[in-house]
Amino acid sequence: METTLLVELLTEEMPPKSLRALGGHFASALAADLQKSGFTSGGAVAAFATPRRLAVRIAGALERSPDVTKEIQGPPVTAALQAVAGFAKKNGLAIEALRKMAGPKGEIYVACVTQAGQALADVLATKVTSALKSLPVTKVMRWGSSEAQFVRPVHGLVMLHGSRIVAGTVLGLQSGNKTRGHRFMGKSEITLAGADSYEKQLLDEGMVVADFDARKAAIDSALQAEAMRQGGSLGDYAALLDEVAALVEHPSVYVGAFDKAFLEVPQECLILTMQQNQKYFPLFDTAGRLQPKFLIVSNMKVADPRHIVGGNQRVVRPRLEDARFFYNQDRKQRLEVRVTLLNKVVYHNKLGTQHKRMERVRLLAGKIARVLGADPLLAERAAELAKADLLTGMVGEFPELQGVMGRYYAIHDGEPVEVADAVEAHYRPRFAGDRLPEGKVASAVALADKLDAIAGLFSIGQQPTGDKDPFGLRRAALGVVRILVEQKLHLSILELVKAACEPFASPAQVELVQFIYDRFAGYLKEQGYSTLQIDAVLSKHPTSLGIVPLQLEAVKAFQALPEAESLAAANKRIANILKQAEAKGETPVNATPDNLTDPEDRALHDAVCFASAKAKPLYEKGDYAGYLKCFAVLKAPVDIFFEKVMVMDPDDKVRRNRLALLRDLREAMNRVADLSRLAA
Repeated sequence: METTLLVELLTEEMPPKSLRALGGHFASALAADLQKSGFTSGGAVAAFATPRRLAVRIAGALERSPDVTKEIQGPPVTAALQAVAGFAKKNGLAIEALRKMAGPKGEIYVACVTQAGQALADVLATKVTSALKSLPVTKVMRWGSSEAQFVRPVHGLVMLHGSRIVAGTVLGLQSGNKTRGHRFMGKSEITLAGADSYEKQLLDEGMVVADFDARKAAIDSALQAEAMRQGGSLGDYAALLDEVAALVEHPSVYVGAFDKAFLEVPQECLILTMQQNQKYFPLFDTAGRLQPKFLIVSNMKVADPRHIVGGNQRVVRPRLEDARFFYNQDRKQRLEVRVTLLNKVVYHNKLGTQHKRMERVRLLAGKIARVLGADPLLAERAAELAKADLLTGMVGEFPELQGVMGRYYAIHDGEPVEVADAVEAHYRPRFAGDRLPEGKVASAVALADKLDAIAGLFSIGQQPTGDKDPFGLRRAALGVVRILVEQKLHLSILELVKAACEPFASPAQVELVQFIYDRFAGYLKEQGYSTLQIDAVLSKHPTSLGIVPLQLEAVKAFQALPEAESLAAANKRIANILKQAEAKGETPVNATPDNLTDPEDRALHDAVCFASAKAKPLYEKGDYAGYLKCFAVLKAPVDIFFEKVMVMDPDDKVRRNRLALLRDLREAMNRVADLSRLAA
């Protein structure tokens, strides 16, 4: 019989930040295992996850998996009778039942064996247990006297095939058809009529919205509607929405408020307090300014929510008071006074204190600012103050505000706006898609901070390995790439790395540059460029990363030319010839018309000179696409040259002249990219 299968695990409150992932993983793991065993044929799979349950519903599950017939290959037909008899007996067959078929080395015996299908009731509990063990859980717990282990204590198990209970034991619990509703608003026990009625019964009788995405959408819709009624907006709330959807089973949205006097505190502090500690959704006006209101997502639906709202308002007030206290206390001491205290904060036991690091970053930021044409004194001052807010009470309570609070305190201390902005922006970009620092002073400090971190940790052998990157160096390198490329800064990556490595006893310049190029390659791939295109350009080791996107666009345009494939192949051939000649100690001489006697040699030489003269000014003004297109005219003379000329001529003078001609051709064509790497 083919019908819907339901498995539900009733638990105590699950960890909210991982609930959605756990529900999805459980559903996909169990469904994949059942399909592999032949119990399903890929029917619809629905995952359910609430704070107190994980469940999966799979359409079209069989009561018994189908029989499977296998062909087992045996000995050749020329084998001894004893070997053939042994093969037949092993597979439960008579010799006469064996078939013959053609094998790679002649005819062989084949046993056709039918394996009987399994009953769902015999294997479901085992498969559920296996799926639960595969969940991405770092810590598990035991409960009661049971030896069972799971991320949270489990108190109920439902396994239904249609309306029939599938008997089995998982985590010490016998399966049944009874589940539980909302802790306060629903039935304490619900008898499920069948797998297909699961969602409806939970909602109607249990006041539980079982589907995570449906619950999240309902919360989002209610939040948006209430925000509109309040004349406000919600700002950035996507991450909090996921977490709150994992905290409630039947959501309702209410409006809370706090004293306007708290708005004197930087709004980032209040927002973080409400979102992180209380899971509230702050409201903003049309200009993005925080309003003294917030939205509460409650797990209770009541006609009069005053007691819920009042309770939440009482709870949030001391949190906001704490934020105001930290802010007022922190401003009593200037940031520059805290700088000397960085001597007591260890950055890394092999790299010294935060103060020592600050001195390195300050010098490097000044150097970068000078090259950029920015005020080096402003950059150095910003770098000096950048880490001072780590010693403030506010950042101690909310580490996420480092840099943000530094900017507020710098402004309060009367520092120049460029310095204050750079203090906040030097951490950017903090994550993929984050904003970049704005202005040359801020960019100089941000580059210095990231490059010093990479150079310092590379110098003590703390490079990322495999998927491990405890110090976030890949993120730092990608930040360097984004700042240089997206801000179009004309800085040499080689000079930047050299300056960053100078203070360290064991510099790792070559490895560091390659590390940044590797991150750059990944960044460019995400921009839509192919591996061949990226390799062609980066193999030239461009020092100014900002122009690489222009060069890649030029390579794309070149590849669209009808001559491109042939010229790329010719370049590859030329590269191989020159490499082999170099290995033999061949030294090409300058190729001039006087030294080239054959008409094919002279024709190619003239074509290269013509194309190079036309291309050179285009390269110098940054028209890389135009530069590459100039060499399309070389297809015909190159094809004729290779068709009629033997490069490695026995005559030493002729051979060296032809090698020189090919070298000149390769150097002229490949200033933007190594075109030979475009050849398949």
